[in-house]
Amino acid sequence: MNDYFKLTDTVYDITEKYPEAKELLISHGFEQLKNDLMRKTMGKTISLETALKSRKINPELFGQKLAERIEQGRYAAGTGLSEMKKESGAEIRVEGVLPCPIRIPLLERLEGWLKENSELAARTDYDLKAASMGLDTAKERVLAAGGDAGKLSDLYLSAGFDLFFDRQLMGRYREAGVFEDISGLARLNPDFENERINLKDPLGQYTIIGVVPCVFMVNTAVLGDRPFPSGWEDLLSPEFENSISLPVRDLDMFNALTLHIRRFYGKDGVEKLGRNLLSGMHPAQMVKSGRQQQAPAVSITPYFFTQMLDAQSPLVPVWPKEGAIISPIFLLTKGSAREKVKPFVDFLFSKGVGELMALNGKFPSTNPLVDNGLRPDQHFLWLGWDYIHENDIGALIRETEHDFFAAAGREQL
Repeated sequence: MNDYFKLTDTVYDITEKYPEAKELLISHGFEQLKNDLMRKTMGKTISLETALKSRKINPELFGQKLAERIEQGRYAAGTGLSEMKKESGAEIRVEGVLPCPIRIPLLERLEGWLKENSELAARTDYDLKAASMGLDTAKERVLAAGGDAGKLSDLYLSAGFDLFFDRQLMGRYREAGVFEDISGLARLNPDFENERINLKDPLGQYTIIGVVPCVFMVNTAVLGDRPFPSGWEDLLSPEFENSISLPVRDLDMFNALTLHIRRFYGKDGVEKLGRNLLSGMHPAQMVKSGRQQQAPAVSITPYFFTQMLDAQSPLVPVWPKEGAIISPIFLLTKGSAREKVKPFVDFLFSKGVGELMALNGKFPSTNPLVDNGLRPDQHFLWLGWDYIHENDIGALIRETEHDFFAAAGREQL
């Protein structure tokens, strides 16, 4: 599975060798590992796989997440990126998570830019994690702010909806007019501002620098005599019951996917998708699953992972006819910090960063100077700002998750 550990290794051996494992296990409910004596005694008697199964945690998905965290830590140590984290009580604070496929090249570019702007770097603290590590820390800080906008970071960067729109989190500050789009762009890339879609926030609060498109892959070796699906509505058919894989642990993508299904196909559509769930595989596992006997007939995945297919794979990528569902990469800046953070916003909206996203990560950019390399038929499905502003997205996410997992007949993950 990876070059660091095996799922059959003991919890003690893995946590002894990799501190990241201890942290990740504790975050998944293994509180007893905080007691080092218990970790050394009980941990020697149980394998990682058995421990995870005891809490109904998918061992392979957890293993992938842990391997990514170890990899990132080693890369950071070798390059001096130090996980791209600096805590010194500086004047400016930048915070967020970055999509894993482009995190390292983007951090390298950011590190170079900070070196060129050393005075600004000295005045700035930052905490930029991989998306796989989640937003828990950022959420804790927002909750701890207790309604005081002065305690928030000056700039946030992340894909997904829950942190930025949940009224228990950023939503309360949005309604108070704390945030402002300071990109200065009159128009976005035509891929995202046309007769079908407009990602420019009409209230001038939120900025979207790019998107993570969600498409699907059809396994022709498993499909059988079922009609070849060409769009989202096809995947809600009873013919695909217990046949679809989607990344339920990639919360940004999962929430974006289920929110869009609810927006366009209603609660009934969410329940149909839940009934059709076969597994909650990581996208990289989906690509490898093509020749497995129990493989899903359809795997819903970020577009990036379709680029991993080889010519012999039975998996056929499909850009849905209704459009690829998108998880926007939001840039959220405090209006009161406009002058301080404008250089960072300009950097993130630069043509170079936009091209890195579009070309290296297959995450199309909203920068109007970037050619995203999309075909005319590769358009997008978008919730719409009216829908976002008229609903409590955080509450809607929780309700939609409940409906999905209830229909799937399993506990929420």
